[in-house]
Amino acid sequence: MELSINISNLMNRYDFGTCIDIYKTAGFTAADYSLCGMTSDASPFCMEGYRSLAEEIRRISDEKGFPITQTHTPFQFNKLWDDPVYFEETIMPRMIRSIEISGILGAKVAVVHPIHHMVYRGHEEEIFELNMRYYNRLLPYCKEYGVMCGVENMHQPDVLRKRRDHDTCSRAEEFIRYIDTLDSEYMIACLDVGHVELPETDETVASMIRALGHDRLKALHIHDNDYTNDHHLLPYRGRLNWMEIARALGEIDYTGDFTYEVKGSTVFGACEDSAVPMLARHMADVGKHITSEIDRCRPKV
Repeated sequence: MELSINISNLMNRYDFGTCIDIYKTAGFTAADYSLCGMTSDASPFCMEGYRSLAEEIRRISDEKGFPITQTHTPFQFNKLWDDPVYFEETIMPRMIRSIEISGILGAKVAVVHPIHHMVYRGHEEEIFELNMRYYNRLLPYCKEYGVMCGVENMHQPDVLRKRRDHDTCSRAEEFIRYIDTLDSEYMIACLDVGHVELPETDETVASMIRALGHDRLKALHIHDNDYTNDHHLLPYRGRLNWMEIARALGEIDYTGDFTYEVKGSTVFGACEDSAVPMLARHMADVGKHITSEIDRCRPKV
């Protein structure tokens, strides 16, 4: 199992190669690379030289022996999802390009949020049909570029009650329905563990893991919170039960990566550069502690 880091959380300080050096020395073995900036026209990945840029990033990761195994595709297009012209001329081409770039980078998985900008409750079937069309349009490009599409579980604000509410794939039954209906080896579940228990629910991260099972669950977003806000904290900085999560992952014999999605500001803050390697080692040590429990709980052969 790769211990993977969302490497962009240090790229506000250092170049990509330096970030690899820090995290590899700390004990991480792979990177998750963010393509979320492609919502902006100014992103270099939206310009003509995007292939050369992706190839250079791949060259650096290969040279340093630190593979990019997962990416996150752009999603913050906001209400522009409702504009059919913008959707066809901008959003879809950028989503397709992000999958192509993921392939160039060598990623096994590109995480693609479902379309979920509208009110969820009362519109579940409408959103389901919309997403089936959306993911099936992306499927040929996943096959062409050899990248699995990770469908992620979401949440949304309940403004009236001032809490987080259910959203697309936030319930195990619906998440399973999405993956099984898409019915392709290129369509997998990416469980964001920090999203599961934000809505009021009887489900836990562990129960969601067990429900999805070995064949559907192939990717993770790992971070912690206090059950009220999506803080993206380092594990053990919030309230999630990490040993219970690890045991569930072991029981289903999870074979994907253990991929952090931790906000850099919550770990590094305004610390001086000399403290960064120490804090990166702490992040890796926490990940190794949890993954060792996953391995301990795997089925005995």
